[in-house]
Amino acid sequence: MQMTETLPWDVADHLNTAEDIALYLEAAFEEGDPALVAAALGDVVRSRGMVNLARDAGVSHRALFADLNENGDPRLSTLLGALRALGMQISVKPAAAA
Repeated sequence: MQMTETLPWDVADHLNTAEDIALYLEAAFEEGDPALVAAALGDVVRSRGMVNLARDAGVSHRALFADLNENGDPRLSTLLGALRALGMQISVKPAAAA
């Protein structure tokens, strides 16, 4: 049996443009899972530099790291601050009819 070699992959290495980031976050929000949203935002923050982004968001980098992972539950102020520091904003639209 031939073994396949795998390489580590981190989504943060592929979030290179504002459009990449917006599409990634939009997909996470559409899932409706708070843990997924927090983890996705954490990926984006890591891609841009946790310490600088935390400063721009007005929170400590430790608090931002703790809030933005799959086990985190960020406060609304943390979420909005991180998005603002990323140059992003949230928009709301009606849900599709089931």
